[in-house]
Amino acid sequence: MNLFTSRLTGKMMSTDAFEKTVAEMQARVRRWRQIEKSPELAEYLELKKLIDSSDFQETKHALATRKYKDTEEGRKMHTLERLSSTVRMKGYQLAVDSETFQAFLKFQQSEDFKKIHSMKERLKSSELRMFNMIYRSAFYTNYTKVLNSPELKQLNELKEEVATEDFQQRNALWADSKRWQHSDEYQKEQRYLELANSDDIKFFFKQREERIDWAELFRPAFDDDMSSSKNWKPGFGYANPAAKDGHSRTTELQAFNAGKNTFFADGRMDLEIHEESKKAVAWDEKKGFIEHVFDYTADVMNTKEAFSQESGMFVAKVRSQGTGHHFFGLTTGKPGSPMIALYHYNGKVHQLGLVNGAKTQMTDLTGMLRSMYYVYTFRWTKNELTWFVNDMEVLRLPNRLPKEPMFFVAESWLPGNEKGGEGKLKIQWARVYRGVEDSALAQRNAAEKAEAEAKAAPKAETKAAPKAKAEKK
Repeated sequence: MNLFTSRLTGKMMSTDAFEKTVAEMQARVRRWRQIEKSPELAEYLELKKLIDSSDFQETKHALATRKYKDTEEGRKMHTLERLSSTVRMKGYQLAVDSETFQAFLKFQQSEDFKKIHSMKERLKSSELRMFNMIYRSAFYTNYTKVLNSPELKQLNELKEEVATEDFQQRNALWADSKRWQHSDEYQKEQRYLELANSDDIKFFFKQREERIDWAELFRPAFDDDMSSSKNWKPGFGYANPAAKDGHSRTTELQAFNAGKNTFFADGRMDLEIHEESKKAVAWDEKKGFIEHVFDYTADVMNTKEAFSQESGMFVAKVRSQGTGHHFFGLTTGKPGSPMIALYHYNGKVHQLGLVNGAKTQMTDLTGMLRSMYYVYTFRWTKNELTWFVNDMEVLRLPNRLPKEPMFFVAESWLPGNEKGGEGKLKIQWARVYRGVEDSALAQRNAAEKAEAEAKAAPKAETKAAPKAKAEKK
């Protein structure tokens, strides 16, 4: 794959632009996660659930649109006013409120009331004459008719009901033309709208789910800025503790120097090939381990003690210079097991891919400047293995890796069939993130998708359903 053309045509970001994009993505994800755990989002979701409910919407519609006259309270107040304002009821009320009339009613219950029928007695008393006038008046007739009428009974019942605190509160609510704005529901809706329009909530829901799924990988499991050697140990990190780790081969020109050719400075790790004579233990295909004199020294370093992980995303910013082969990738520490090359310079061309004996699958990367750093990414999921240079996918293979954790290994060496010389492998940083399939968000998304599919699926009506419908009717 020619990356020079990809750079020119804009199909691949520059390393600086890619790192900036990743940093921005990481910042967005950190913000997204902070909001995800915030009390404001929890409040928003709770209010949204409430406001989207049919009960809330019905309440809002009633408070906002119902006319006072159409309410039970409005009808009762109207009936009360109508009954109270009739001529008959007004006359009755005047009688009830009149001290003279009340005195007459009291007199009517006495033995002296019989005297009212005697002209002789009435002539003796002005009070009897006045009471006689009341007794024969239309005023008294109206009073007696209203006294036992259903209208008065209804009016008194209404007066008793509207005098209760409960009715007065309900009536005050419905009589208020701005009842919706004065309600608790309105205040909750306003708070919901305030939250919905906040920068954080809008940001949270604006992020596309697939972007957040991808960014969920940004949960660091290992992050090394190469400020020190704390994460790196000399050798291949062999699984067998009895193995002679860090040995060279007699078919190579260099002896591995137990970390002495590895330097941490200026925010990077450099593995250097030096021209110097060194006697070291080496593997010979015919003789086994023997002492051998090499003309060069180099190094191999690993992170076995710092981290090992199965699946996820593995990222490093790497370049090399000078003579030699340079490798940065993943290994299980078991001889013969597959290895992952995030970066490999074979003395002529850059490569990456799967190192697996006869099943090795590597792709050449042409058009790359060795003087430039690139960000190499390897994504390892249950089904696929994918390699990227900066933001550009360059290789995708089905996952046939053994289910074993891997760790980083960095190595510089000189094959015996090539001309020797000095060179360097430079790693500016290395990071590891856990896999999407292990993320809490991915699990939640899967659960929500399954729930949505279950709801969308047509439900078979059971034999009991018609009975339930009939009972509901």
